[in-house]
Amino acid sequence: MNEVKIPKRLTTALVNSLTAGVVPRVGLEHVAVGRRAEVDAILRDMDNIAEGGAGFKFITGRYGSGKSFLLQTFRNYAMDRDFVVADADLSPERRLVGTKGQGLATYRELMTHLSTRTRPDGGALEAILQKWIAGLQQSAMQDKGLRPNDAGLHEEVEQRIFTVTSQMQSLVHGFDFAKVLSVYWNGYKLGDDDRKQAALRWLRGEIPTKTEARRELEVGVIIDDDNWYDYMKLWAEFTAKIGYKGLLLFIDEAVNLYKITNSVSRQSNYEKLLTMFNDTMQGKAEHLGIFIGGTPQFVEDERRGLFSYEALRSRLIEGRYAGSGFANYSGPIIKLEMLSSEEIFILLEKLTRIHAMHYGYEPAVGSGEIITFMENAAGRLGADQLLTPREVIRDYMDLLHTLHQNPGITFEQLVGERSVKPADADPDEVSDFLAEFEL
Repeated sequence: MNEVKIPKRLTTALVNSLTAGVVPRVGLEHVAVGRRAEVDAILRDMDNIAEGGAGFKFITGRYGSGKSFLLQTFRNYAMDRDFVVADADLSPERRLVGTKGQGLATYRELMTHLSTRTRPDGGALEAILQKWIAGLQQSAMQDKGLRPNDAGLHEEVEQRIFTVTSQMQSLVHGFDFAKVLSVYWNGYKLGDDDRKQAALRWLRGEIPTKTEARRELEVGVIIDDDNWYDYMKLWAEFTAKIGYKGLLLFIDEAVNLYKITNSVSRQSNYEKLLTMFNDTMQGKAEHLGIFIGGTPQFVEDERRGLFSYEALRSRLIEGRYAGSGFANYSGPIIKLEMLSSEEIFILLEKLTRIHAMHYGYEPAVGSGEIITFMENAAGRLGADQLLTPREVIRDYMDLLHTLHQNPGITFEQLVGERSVKPADADPDEVSDFLAEFEL
């Protein structure tokens, strides 16, 4: 069977990212394994969002279990399906609300990473607006038989812009949002870069005071810590009205909310999460999907986690039947199970091919050596640790690099002969790990 040729740009990103233990932004489809049920559940959510609904999912799993990888995979799937996407990692400086602008910092990060299929690496805000205006000009010329230099073209486009923005003026902050879009159009029409840039700065949340907003844009409000989420709902509505399927937000490292030491601040962030959850679940938001990655502790800890906030706990806790050990991907939480030994094996096979393709050599590591590596890892780490993909991938990439850069050494010298030496802590668990594994 012919091997799929992966462009050098993608193999470079994959090799560098996986060696460093971080999630690549591109090429994920070449290393994805398992997670079929989780992906299907999110794709169903995307279908609902495209039809005007909204969605909210927590993706939970321990450190290194593949949360970030899965969120990036969903992000790429969404762009392929013509959604606008934005992603951000929470941190001490980026929260949902804060007394020092941490909520606004999250909004700015999301807007920086605003992406579409044609602008997958972020910075798509102006491209989205330009595509919208160009589309309106095109349709106006076709419908009215106008030419690019006709005097009536600008008036017709302006009327169509008003049609879109007037529908948004009934929404919270919709009037000001629409006004700023009109300012951008006027700057575009007149070739006034200063007006265009002022509008873009406002839309990115970069205008610091209302006084400056009034002076530059004749708008009396700015995007701030308290209202940034309202503008995300407006962006979702707007993207759907101009031809996209909607807006999806991917927010990772939510464990940073759990780490907030001040209980009042932590509860304020959980309250904002509750608002976002209720809006999407109750139909108050349209064409908006929110996907949040965090650890099980962040959700389930009843002292500091989401379950410490009773309103969230009552909404997120598993039902009687899903809590009986059966998988249920329709609820608000998707819990990532550990990858099976077969899935880990397939993943390592893919990494072997990608590494060899990237460096231009024939793979020297075969199926037997991969199983030896897995057995060695099981014996060294204990089976409970083995299936954390990040640790396995980093070790395996290190092995491939070492073998490639040192032609004089063999796999056996580095890893040893194939013999299982279970971890002392729990020998039964380790020997069971590969007991049913078959090639």
